[in-house]
Amino acid sequence: AKLLSEKETQGNSQSPQKRDSQTKVKEERYSKCQDCARHIQKYVTKKLGEDWIFLVLLGLVMALVSWGMDYASAKSLQAYKWMYKELHPSVPMQYLAWVTYPLILILFAAVFCHLVSPQAVGSGIPELKTIMRGVVLKEYLTLKAFVAKVVGLTAGLGSGMPIGKEGPFVHIASICAAVLSKFMSIFCGVYEQPYYYTDVLTVGCAVGVGCCFGTPLGGVLFSIEVTSTYFAVRNYWRGFFAATFSAFIFRVLAVWNKDAVTITALFRTNFRMDFPFDLQELPAFAVIGICCGFLGAFFVYLNRQVVLCVRRHTALSQFLTKYRLVYPGVITFLIATVTFPPGFGQFMAGELMPREAISSLFDNYTWAKHMGDPQILGKSAIWIHPKVSVFVIILLFFVMKFWMSVVATTMPIPCGGFMPVFVLGAAFGRLVGEIMASLFPDGILFDGIVYKILPGGYAVIGAAALTGAVSHTVSTAVICFELTGQISHILPMMVAVILANMVAQSLQPSLYDSIIQVKKLPYLPDLDWNYISKYNIFVEDIMVCDVKFISSTCTYQDLQTLLQSTTVKTLPLVDSPESMILLGSVERSELQALLQRHIGQERRLRIIKEMEQKLAEAPYDGHSKGQWAAMPSWKRESFAFVDEDEDEEEKAEPPQQLSPAPSHPEEPNGPVAPHKPMPETSGPQETPGMVTSRYGLGAVLVTVSVIPSSLCQIDAWEQDELNKEVCFDSCCIDPSPFQLVERTSLHKTHTLFSLLGLSHAYVTSKGKLKGVLALEELQKAIEGSTRSGVRLRPPLASFRDTNRTSVSNEQSSQVSQVWSRQDSCVVPVRGAADSGMGSPLPSSSPSPQPPPFPEEGKGLHSVSAADAELEEMELSGPAAENISDILKDLSLHSTDLEEDDEEDVPL
Repeated sequence: AKLLSEKETQGNSQSPQKRDSQTKVKEERYSKCQDCARHIQKYVTKKLGEDWIFLVLLGLVMALVSWGMDYASAKSLQAYKWMYKELHPSVPMQYLAWVTYPLILILFAAVFCHLVSPQAVGSGIPELKTIMRGVVLKEYLTLKAFVAKVVGLTAGLGSGMPIGKEGPFVHIASICAAVLSKFMSIFCGVYEQPYYYTDVLTVGCAVGVGCCFGTPLGGVLFSIEVTSTYFAVRNYWRGFFAATFSAFIFRVLAVWNKDAVTITALFRTNFRMDFPFDLQELPAFAVIGICCGFLGAFFVYLNRQVVLCVRRHTALSQFLTKYRLVYPGVITFLIATVTFPPGFGQFMAGELMPREAISSLFDNYTWAKHMGDPQILGKSAIWIHPKVSVFVIILLFFVMKFWMSVVATTMPIPCGGFMPVFVLGAAFGRLVGEIMASLFPDGILFDGIVYKILPGGYAVIGAAALTGAVSHTVSTAVICFELTGQISHILPMMVAVILANMVAQSLQPSLYDSIIQVKKLPYLPDLDWNYISKYNIFVEDIMVCDVKFISSTCTYQDLQTLLQSTTVKTLPLVDSPESMILLGSVERSELQALLQRHIGQERRLRIIKEMEQKLAEAPYDGHSKGQWAAMPSWKRESFAFVDEDEDEEEKAEPPQQLSPAPSHPEEPNGPVAPHKPMPETSGPQETPGMVTSRYGLGAVLVTVSVIPSSLCQIDAWEQDELNKEVCFDSCCIDPSPFQLVERTSLHKTHTLFSLLGLSHAYVTSKGKLKGVLALEELQKAIEGSTRSGVRLRPPLASFRDTNRTSVSNEQSSQVSQVWSRQDSCVVPVRGAADSGMGSPLPSSSPSPQPPPFPEEGKGLHSVSAADAELEEMELSGPAAENISDILKDLSLHSTDLEEDDEEDVPL
């Protein structure tokens, strides 16, 4: 029995141990499963965040968008042509349909873009070029801009107007890349890095050109030439990978939709390969290149003058701003009227849409020698007129399309200039080719063999040359190779493109740089290699010496005054005003948040509530003791309701002493007139910021509203808080802002700004802050130094003179005003505000802060009124308003064009 009982006891003692061991085994197995799941999740997340996943998604999305836009615009043009042909017997009805259809689409695109995203107007490449330079342009890379750009561009292309797809689609692809990178940051944090953001936009530009025409090689090269001053080679494989994949999907979709038999070039040509051109034709190709250079420069000049003409005429600009649809409506009406086929359009092939015109201009047939039935030529038969020479038709087509393209690209809709210029170049090259074919009707004899001239080859060379002249790129030749599917004319095409670029670059900026100048976007002009002055001008000659700065020992009052008197986005942080050792830079938003946390509205209300709570807990015994005894500077006031109609009766009656004990011994409230009976309430009604009490004197109740002592102390509290030293522990400080030394040359400074995408740089000497150089100062210095071969006095060197008068300060640039620092000022900034010397800003004493509580004689207010006054007091004042007004006036006087009107006027 004892043995059995012992065994039972041992079994019972061992059973909990077994259960515990089993539980531990299960927990270990569960933890291993959790670890395995975490490893799998980490592995999948890492793989999904790799570059090739991002590039594949970007290429796939953009190929679908490009094909969808082409499909929708093609169906729209088919409906346009069908409507015109169905109304054939009636010419007036044909004219009505021919004009109304594009008018509706263009007006819809203009209205849609204006309502959804005005930033979608125009090409988009100039803005991208500016963004990739490091400048932040708001709302240009958002989903709203994406939707507006896609819808507006599809409507514009479907209208048949001479506008292009390439520029806006580059913008669309860049928006898609930016948005997709934010999504991919969930899997990999590298996409959130600023340096990677530029790489993403570069890939987006390459994909935009690549899947627009199905030209991946030319697309990557063109995007590099157009948007980048310096290109990181590490992005080469990204651009080619994404552009190739996107172009492949784009052409596969065309095959799937039975638009093409197989994957082939967009504008397929069939030039002979054994002997495509003769060496004696090279002079003609060179003439095409030189003429296209002049024509490209003239195109850019006319485009800029149209915009400037609209902007310089104030009355016209205001009228077009008020009636936004007038400008695109008038342009569309004129173009549609001129191209009406039964009218003037029959003499300029007005019935052809842009892509149909390109396909016919690349035709192998020689139109000048065709004597048979024109219908044999297919769509090219429209160039043959029984009464007008083919040379006249091509010439009229070129001239009319030239001014149409110039004006159409200024409409406030998403539109590009690549395709219209491409058509113009093809027409010009075709004209030269037809002239050569008429001059040599039997062809050119070489080695006993006669080779006929191919006007279509001249058209391809003209298209590449004129497009390269307008965009200042050489990669248009590669794009033409991929568009036509033949590389037979590579030598003459390269000769023509290079000559066109040489001529155009010496006369005018590129079309995209011209738009940047018109819109006054921040940019850096190129430094010409043959100007020696760029090596003789140094940073100390052009920097701004008067810099607003903050020190590590400044107070909140100094910080508040500085934020009210400046509008710069970044402020330098120095060790002390005496040493001026640069510690870093702080964003303006960080300083505003720091000040808001310290003396903001939320903290003020919290302090007020705490003081009210303490006051409510302390009872009033009827004598001036306790907490109320410490309030000699304010008085309590009693209120009585008075009926104005009974004034005369009240004057005859003796006054009744209804007020409580005087709040101040020397200022008693005095007699109070009798009041009307007050409605009964369930209890005392308290308003935030005031304590309401009732004193019963006989049968009359008098409501006494008292300002608590804690509220009177808030002003002193706020002043004490402002006098405290700023604690920068909660601020995000950039410890390594970009710095230059005083003897850095203009050439090296331009290289650094271009390579790193800088917007400003601090100038230091042995670690001490000496000045600041912003992008605008560098731009003006370069423009001043490159206009002559000798050294000029830099336009902003006068800022080094600290004794300049206020008149000369008003003539300075806006950026110089923003970056001004008073030489006589030392932080604490309070002294700078008081002295008012050495700064282009108007000297004015800081405005007194409005009292947060009611003054004597004005009655008592509710806390809502006090809150409104507190909000007005924060970071505001007349000084800031005067500064903004003066800056606005200076910008209006110093520029011919107003930057604020860029969304209201064409381009």
